[in-house]
Amino acid sequence: MNPVRDLDAVAPGADVQHIDRLPMDEYSCKSSRMSSIRLFILDTFARNGEMHGHRVRLQAEREHLHLWTDVSVGSLYQAIKRLLAEGLLEEVRTEKEGNLPERQVYGITGEGRLRLKDLQSESLRHIWMKPDPFDLALTRLDPEKLDELHTVIASRLDELASMLSDTEALNANAIDGGYLTVSEALAVSHSAHRLRAEIAWLQEVLDAVPEIVTDERTRQPDTL
Repeated sequence: MNPVRDLDAVAPGADVQHIDRLPMDEYSCKSSRMSSIRLFILDTFARNGEMHGHRVRLQAEREHLHLWTDVSVGSLYQAIKRLLAEGLLEEVRTEKEGNLPERQVYGITGEGRLRLKDLQSESLRHIWMKPDPFDLALTRLDPEKLDELHTVIASRLDELASMLSDTEALNANAIDGGYLTVSEALAVSHSAHRLRAEIAWLQEVLDAVPEIVTDERTRQPDTL
């Protein structure tokens, strides 16, 4: 069975087990991804008023949210359902346009507005820095493939440079479009700044490859 993707068209009490879902650990408010989705949805309702889930999705697509946040557009419907169950959103009415199925219209609750204020404050203050598996791999190198390390790192650098080029092009198109606010333009440019920092650090790693290889070949095994 194909998953149900349009939550607006699901009748009350219907079986929703096939709706696209986020992993349970990402429902936690401590998950950066879930916090981002909650912040986006609640703020969208607070700013724009009552609407159905499809309009929320259109808003995310219009802002190209997937390019500069960790919000997955495909997860919005299930996140709306979750916020509804938590009492942060509420069902307001159903609407029908032409031959389209009836759509459920939602609105933000008073509790939802309070939670939105918390999310806005927390997201500005909390620092999200996830460990990169590359770092651990760099300290656990395969002794039989040390001669390949320079090529692997150089290839990674090339890939990051390509990502930066693509990101800068997309950002320029968005910024030059003239529809972004000052804060949105800065947020969109954040990913490019991060990529530049990653490239600069990885260049240091590449320059240190001869020293790394020598150290790996001469260092005595750790003893417990």
